[in-house]
Amino acid sequence: MTGAVAARTGDEMSGPALLVAGLAVTGSPLTASWLLAGLTVSAAAGGPLLGVLLDRARRPGRLLACCLLGYAGGLLLVLYGLGRVPDAALIGVAVVAGLLGPALTGGWTAQLPRVAGPERLSRATALDSMSYNVAGLAGPAVVGLVASAGGGGATVLVCAGLLVAALPAAWSLPPVRSRPAAPAAVPADPGSPAAADAHPAAHGSPAEGGAAGRGRAVRAELVEGFAVIWRNAPLRRATAGSAISCCGLAMLVVSAPVLGAELTGESGHGALLLAVTAASGLAANAAIAAWGRVRRWDRVLAWGTAVLGAGMALAAGAGAFGAGAFGAGAFWAAVVAAAVAGAGEGPQLTALFSVRHREAPARLRSQVFTTGASLKITSFAIGSALAGPLAAYSASSALVAGAALQAAAVVVLMAGRREKGSPTEAPR
Repeated sequence: MTGAVAARTGDEMSGPALLVAGLAVTGSPLTASWLLAGLTVSAAAGGPLLGVLLDRARRPGRLLACCLLGYAGGLLLVLYGLGRVPDAALIGVAVVAGLLGPALTGGWTAQLPRVAGPERLSRATALDSMSYNVAGLAGPAVVGLVASAGGGGATVLVCAGLLVAALPAAWSLPPVRSRPAAPAAVPADPGSPAAADAHPAAHGSPAEGGAAGRGRAVRAELVEGFAVIWRNAPLRRATAGSAISCCGLAMLVVSAPVLGAELTGESGHGALLLAVTAASGLAANAAIAAWGRVRRWDRVLAWGTAVLGAGMALAAGAGAFGAGAFGAGAFWAAVVAAAVAGAGEGPQLTALFSVRHREAPARLRSQVFTTGASLKITSFAIGSALAGPLAAYSASSALVAGAALQAAAVVVLMAGRREKGSPTEAPR
C-alpha cells in the first residue's frame, strides 16, 4: 500500500504540476492547459494495451516499475524542454507519457489478488481505494506547498521523486505462478468469468505450452478483453456507469474553485471543498474496511453514485442561494454538500474495484482494470472540457449538469439487474 500511495500521489500531482510549471516558465495558460490535455487524452489508447501486456507478463510488477519510470521520465523531459524546445514537441512528450497513466491506477489495482489472496481481498480493496483518497488529498496540497516554496519546476521534480519511490514496491510484486485451470464444464453464460477462463487454449494461455497460444496477436487479445467487458452484464454496467459518473465528477472538480469564489470571494476556498470531499471519501472507505465483507457490491456502486449526485445537487443549491444575506451560511452548506459527495464517491470507487475483481477473468484482469481506468480518465477529460463554459456562467449550472450525469449513471447501473441478483452476486 505504501508503494500505491506514493505512485498515486505522484499521479495526482502530475497534472497540476505540469500546469504550474508550464505557466511559470512560459507564462502561457494555453500551453499549460495543452500539456495537461496531452497527459490525459492518450489514456484511452494506453489503458487497453497496457492491460494486455500486464496480463501476458510473467512478472507484471516489473512492467509496472518500467511504466512508473517512463511516466516520471516523461514529466522530467517536459520540464527540461520548457522554454528550450517548441511547445508542440513538449505536448507530444506529454501524450506519450500519458499512455502509461493507467498503469498507476488500474494496472496497480489489478495485481491486488496476488498480494492479498481471496480471503482478504474485500478489505484490501477498501484499503486500496483509500490510497486514491489519500492521493487526492495529498497531491494537490503538495503541489501548492512546493510551488509556493520552490517554484513551478520543483513541483515536477517532487512528483517524479514520488513515482520513483514506488519503484521498489512495484518491482517486488509476486510473479504469476500459474494460469487458471480449465473447469470440467463450460458455463452457459459466455460473458461469465468462468467462461472466459474455461478454455486456456482458446485464449492462448501460456499454460498450454503451445507455440500458437504463446504467439497470439496482441490485437486479438485487445478484442477479447473488450468482448469480456461487453458480454458480462455486471462489468458492462459498472464500466459504463462509472465512466458517466466520472464525467459528472469533473463538473464538481472544475466548478469548486468558482463556487468558492462566488460564496466567499476567494477561489482558494474551492480547494477546501475538494479536500472535504476527499476526506469524507477516505472516512467512508475506512468504515468499509473496518466493517468487513460486503456481499452486494453492485448495490453499493449504485447507491454511492446516487449519494455523490445528491451532494452535487446540494452544492448547486448552495451556489444558487449564496448571494446576499445567505452568503456565509451558503458556504457552510457547500461544505456539508462536499462531505455528502465524498461519502458517496469513496464507497463508489471501492465497489467498482470489487465488481471488477469479482467479475473479471483472472487472465484478463489487468486489461479489464486498465481499460476501465483509461475510459474514466478520458471521460473526466471530456467532463472537464464541458464544465469550463458552464462554470464560467455559474458554478451551480455545472453542478446541476454533474448531478444529472450521476442520475444517468445510476440508471445505467440499475438497468437490467434481476430482482434476485446477478449469477455472481449473492442472492438477496
